[in-house]
Amino acid sequence: MNFRKVFLTFKKRYKEVPLEVFGNNPYKTLISTLMSSRTNDDTTIKAALKLFEKAPDIKRLAKLNTKEIEKLIYPVGFYRTKAKYLKKLAGTIVNKYKGKIPSTREELTKLPGVGRKTANIVLNRAFKIPAIAVDTHVHRISNLLKWVKTKNPEETEKELEKILPKKYWKDINRLFVSIGRQYRSKEKLIKFLKEEKLIQ
Repeated sequence: MNFRKVFLTFKKRYKEVPLEVFGNNPYKTLISTLMSSRTNDDTTIKAALKLFEKAPDIKRLAKLNTKEIEKLIYPVGFYRTKAKYLKKLAGTIVNKYKGKIPSTREELTKLPGVGRKTANIVLNRAFKIPAIAVDTHVHRISNLLKWVKTKNPEETEKELEKILPKKYWKDINRLFVSIGRQYRSKEKLIKFLKEEKLIQ
């Protein structure tokens, strides 16, 4: 497996992933990642900044009603559903965790609207805990590199955890997302990987 070569090449071609601006803040990372599902990053960033202006921390978010949250996060995809999740999630964190964002995958995935990918991003970016967050970019690039042969991101995460040395876990999401965003079509991505001699 050509892990080292891939990570070195992707680091050279890296362009910042927009949502990384919230990187070391557990609250902002959790909320913006939850909002980003099926929404492009630019829309998510604008909506997140608007929300964080009104609710700079989880306690302030818990005080907003669902309709207020809806208005603040519009036009992110499924904004009504996400507003409900955010309202419930904020209440849970304030009441159950005394306003502190949980720092384990088990606790994070119990929160409304939080799946494994979101939990892993929060662990990785905000708490610096190694975790492999698999989205569509990580899934398709890992398959093109023939590191895995999987049908969905959940399978990819499990397989990568078996084969990928832990030292690479913290960087895989941001590097693969950055490359995936730069080479959106499969043809361009394959051409890039061939030019860099990462696949044949």
